[in-house]
Amino acid sequence: MALPSCLKTGVPMSPTTGFNISGSLLKSDSGFAVPTKLQSFRKSDRERLRIQAVFSFPPAFLTRNGRAEKQKQLKQDLLEAIEPLERGATASPDDQLRIDQLARKVEAVNPTKEPLKSDLVNGKWELIYTTSASILQAKKPRFLRSITNYQSINVDTLKVQNMETWPFYNSVTGDLTPLNSKKVAVKLQVFKILGFIPVKAPDSARGELEITYVDEELRLSRGDKGNLFILKMFDPTYRIPL
Repeated sequence: MALPSCLKTGVPMSPTTGFNISGSLLKSDSGFAVPTKLQSFRKSDRERLRIQAVFSFPPAFLTRNGRAEKQKQLKQDLLEAIEPLERGATASPDDQLRIDQLARKVEAVNPTKEPLKSDLVNGKWELIYTTSASILQAKKPRFLRSITNYQSINVDTLKVQNMETWPFYNSVTGDLTPLNSKKVAVKLQVFKILGFIPVKAPDSARGELEITYVDEELRLSRGDKGNLFILKMFDPTYRIPL
């Protein structure tokens, strides 16, 4: 979004007089000299007006609406880039690099600075993109890959649940241990094969997950093995069964 002309040109405008202030010479918008009374302002007065002018005309991207529009556009760019990649299964190295760059731009405008203290994290999220080969299973025939993957997090009970859909409906639940306000250690506890056959997870089934962006619609996370996970909200009311 274009900056106000007074900031684009480097010439601030007085909010009280409507005149541009440039160095020691005060000029009106028409280029004619301003009355002598204004020319005689002390340097400190002119500096005060200059400072007032700058804060009276903030760039659009510094305003609340400006930040929201920028955030919305960055999210849209990311989602459009993800859409044709089958959750990342068909992503080339160049695609992965581009998605990572777009994701970092979204992460830079994260509105939730302490995700693990926010209710926004709770609920059932649908995985729409990842770089994790173990989740994508791209080397398997397409009919043997899970169509949809979900992840649920409950920050109040510190539980996590990952779920596959057709054709196997496997799931796993685990415990979370906060490491800071946005990163957790994950220890998987019980797998359910075909959705109902319980199998205790090995002790090695553990890792770390950092939530780098979250709002009402979108969550980005990065794992300790360098994988990126992008999820969209599916059901904010869902809670992991105890």
